[in-house]
Amino acid sequence: MRDAVDGRQSLWVVPHEVPAIVPLPSRSTEPRWVGVYRWAAVGGDLLAAMLGVSIALLTRFGYHVGSGYLIVSSVLPLAWVGAVALSRGYDRRYFGAGPDEFRSLLRSGVGLTAAVAMASYVTKTEIARGFVVLAIPVMVGSALVLRYALRKDLHRHRLRGRCMHRVLVVGRSAPAATLCEHLESRPSDGFRVVATCRPRGDGHPTGPMQPDELAEPDILAAADRHAVEAVAIATDPELAGQSLRRLSWALEQRGIELIVSPGIIEVAGPRISVRPVAGLSLLHLERPSVSGGPHLMKAVFDRVLALSMIVVLAPLLLGLAVAVRLSSPGPVLFRQQRVGRAGVEFTMLKFRSMYADAEQRLGDLYALSDGNGVIFKLRDDPRMTPLGRWIRRFSLDELPQLFNVLRGDMSLVGPRPPLSEEVALYAADDSRRMLVKPGITGLWQVSGRSDLSWDESVRLDLRYVDNWSMTLDLLILWKTVRAVIYGAGAY
Repeated sequence: MRDAVDGRQSLWVVPHEVPAIVPLPSRSTEPRWVGVYRWAAVGGDLLAAMLGVSIALLTRFGYHVGSGYLIVSSVLPLAWVGAVALSRGYDRRYFGAGPDEFRSLLRSGVGLTAAVAMASYVTKTEIARGFVVLAIPVMVGSALVLRYALRKDLHRHRLRGRCMHRVLVVGRSAPAATLCEHLESRPSDGFRVVATCRPRGDGHPTGPMQPDELAEPDILAAADRHAVEAVAIATDPELAGQSLRRLSWALEQRGIELIVSPGIIEVAGPRISVRPVAGLSLLHLERPSVSGGPHLMKAVFDRVLALSMIVVLAPLLLGLAVAVRLSSPGPVLFRQQRVGRAGVEFTMLKFRSMYADAEQRLGDLYALSDGNGVIFKLRDDPRMTPLGRWIRRFSLDELPQLFNVLRGDMSLVGPRPPLSEEVALYAADDSRRMLVKPGITGLWQVSGRSDLSWDESVRLDLRYVDNWSMTLDLLILWKTVRAVIYGAGAY
């Protein structure tokens, strides 16, 4: 088929005209699990609203509740569900994937508070502030907990291969293979690639590809044949502009979602925005935040929280210091030179977990390393003391780094602090890790720690640097607690 714009041979078969009425294959508008999830979410939000209202009524008025507050308490749960719906909290696109579900609940809480205040002002109705201040936060908090539990249950089903979105990937062999690999690398996101559609004459892929790949370039026929719910377009300049627009119209009539991969990897949504310019939708990539006001806030947050943890954990720190001192001869603290932000070296502190002559014995053990080729790690390291093995299991040896945070050498969250010999092996891209301060914990800590390969460790650190935010820091701190409890990858 010829391209209508410049007469070149088109790689893809897409409709040039979309008639007003097209006979389409019969398919349900949405999978059954979507409806079950949506009704479960609505039920959970109603339950959370009733819980918040009940706690507020009992706390504020006891068992003597006026008729006016009974009416308000009856309307508030329905208003809450309506606010969540307006914030797209029941949109199937966000079910089980990304933080948008939680953001919608937070936005709904803020919006509902504003709506109650405005309604009270307009109708000149006196509503006790204590009732509102207690009811809505409890409502939002309970809804977040219930939605989190519902989401985790959906993830468990997806790990078993259920509740998945059937996806057709369209693109040339190499980009399509990469997109397939990324879509199925995290089953919890809910994408199952059932087929790939490649242009005529495109060779077989050399990388990993789904076994049910297609040579047929007719995208609509392939989508109908495999009853897909989404078509994912890998980066391809031949399938863009008017052709992509016509394809989106045809897929819209079939109730199929269109996903377009821009080819940008490891960049989070907050840095990406779409801006209309001269009739085009241009993807704008914001620069990563590595300095300025946000990082000043991060520095203040780090020091305040580190100081608070030192005060709270003082008995534990003293107890561990005494235990290390008595466990074997040698100093309590292990000091090591590490490379920090902008390549500046600093002395990192840890509780000593090995015998005093560990550094002298290191050369004899290099051949036995369980590390990733750059970092030396040994699962059953003979230099480790019995107490050291235990405190490493729960990352207690790293608690003295709280003093590094107070001094400004480190952050609570950041890339792993490297040795100078590791930095000497860095490629040009790897040096971006040193744009921010190293952290006591980070994406590497909550993603496997010593079980990660070198490339995976670098990729996680670069992802953190490129997508840093205070929200990401708080999420990593929350996940660190779980990683420390289970001790995955710690040795």
